Amino acid sequence: MTVRKPSRAGTVAAIALSAALGIGSVVGAQHRPAADAGEEVPEGPTVELGVEVLLDDALGLLEGRRVGLITNPTGVDSELTHTMDLLVEHEEEGGYELTALYAPEHGILGGAPAGAAVESYVDPRTGLTVWSLYGATQRPTAEMLEDVDVLVFDIQDIGARFYTYIWTMYYAMDAAAEFDKDFIVLDRPNPLGSRMDGPVLDPALSSFVGLREIPMQHGLTVGELAHLFNGEFLPEPVDDFHVVTMDGYDPADFVDGYGLEWVLPSPNIPTIETAWAYAGTGLIESLDASEGRGTTKPFLWIGHGAIDEAEAYDLAQELDSRGLEGVHFRPMFANPTASKQAGRLSGGVEIHITDPASYVPVRTGLHVLQAFYDTEGVDWREETDLYPTASCDEESDVCWIDRLTGTKEVRMQLEAGVHPDEIVAGWDEELAAFDELADDYRLYEGSLGALRFALERHVAGDRVAGPIAGQLATQLVQAERHLDGGRMSQALAALDRFERHLDNPRRPDTLTPEAAEDLRERLTALRARLSP
Repeated sequence: MTVRKPSRAGTVAAIALSAALGIGSVVGAQHRPAADAGEEVPEGPTVELGVEVLLDDALGLLEGRRVGLITNPTGVDSELTHTMDLLVEHEEEGGYELTALYAPEHGILGGAPAGAAVESYVDPRTGLTVWSLYGATQRPTAEMLEDVDVLVFDIQDIGARFYTYIWTMYYAMDAAAEFDKDFIVLDRPNPLGSRMDGPVLDPALSSFVGLREIPMQHGLTVGELAHLFNGEFLPEPVDDFHVVTMDGYDPADFVDGYGLEWVLPSPNIPTIETAWAYAGTGLIESLDASEGRGTTKPFLWIGHGAIDEAEAYDLAQELDSRGLEGVHFRPMFANPTASKQAGRLSGGVEIHITDPASYVPVRTGLHVLQAFYDTEGVDWREETDLYPTASCDEESDVCWIDRLTGTKEVRMQLEAGVHPDEIVAGWDEELAAFDELADDYRLYEGSLGALRFALERHVAGDRVAGPIAGQLATQLVQAERHLDGGRMSQALAALDRFERHLDNPRRPDTLTPEAAEDLRERLTALRARLSP
């Protein structure tokens, strides 16, 4: 199960538990048996990426096949060599042929502006056709697929439903099913970890910034999402479908970026800090305020030409007073060179993420959205590249905020003056239902982070309460410290004590059967992974 940071009665308990568990510290991803008790944790990547696992152990998936690669600049290994080049290099060894390339939004080179159509062309380095999946069509046609037997997807996602690459993957899977092609996903980390938040999409608002019913912050890797799409959402599943999973992936390790170099997945996500913010501040796209495009701080600065210096300071002070975790707001002025508010000196706030582990992207983004929407001179955005004739005057209109949030409820509530935390609390049931659905498609059980996040979620939902919450948290802290120090036997002993607390709750402890069963299952998976 994944964790979502609540803004409801369980918030204080969840924050306290976060502190007890040390979520603000960097957690090593590869908690494997150490050769010696004093063995140091190596620096560098903490995961072996899907493309690396493919080349090391799974080239048989491609043998005898004509391969089409869906990728962009993020399709690289941990040494920044592109997957396209790696597949060409290993053709003879693997007994396959790379025959076609496919480009998502922003193009295979990553330089096209947001929303701009991408053209098909012939790649001058390889001589391969680069078919556009963000132009005349977003779904591969029969012509595009006639020279391939298997599609391979290798693109870095950033964990937000309205980031379009996952929907390029969805349409490609749909086409693969129709035209009897195989489909392989080379998995990559989710830079937001396994945390889940935001409303689940209303199917009536389906668009290319949200095709199917997943939360705004989905908490899954692209491989897990593809697994979910194939099992739940595609009209016809892909018969021969594979996810090449990562080795050593722990979603709790998102704080240090899994030790990987950051390659910007699109022009306005230049840093991993931007990716941490985007799932929330992407909502500013729905206002006529600037979300930072055309500045050096996309999605980390929000501003509007109608906001003067005094108002900018007031906005920063107001947002800082709201108790939003892991973030500080600073008044800042910018003159965007492109997009909304271009050419206007605009007042606003810069978002400084001071603690990425405790930072809550969607809740923070909703607070920022509400603060700016309530500022004189700021209003909903109407026309967009995808919907150039849209309006946002009536309840019956479909506004860009409705597309981004996946529901009309958020707009209606903000216009009615509902507090952002009350809006967040209203997502609880639908998030829990999706969380349960996604459980069957998660590929990385058996991590300490997964157990830790599960405990935090149960505390937030009052399914674990009383002294036992602290006792369980203490044992996880001890297990983590022993693992980081290479002391496997002591770590396993701490997990044994964790289990004894589960087995012997006492008054006034609260431990629901649901929580106990879930924590035991995760504990069993973690022990299996740690056992020599």
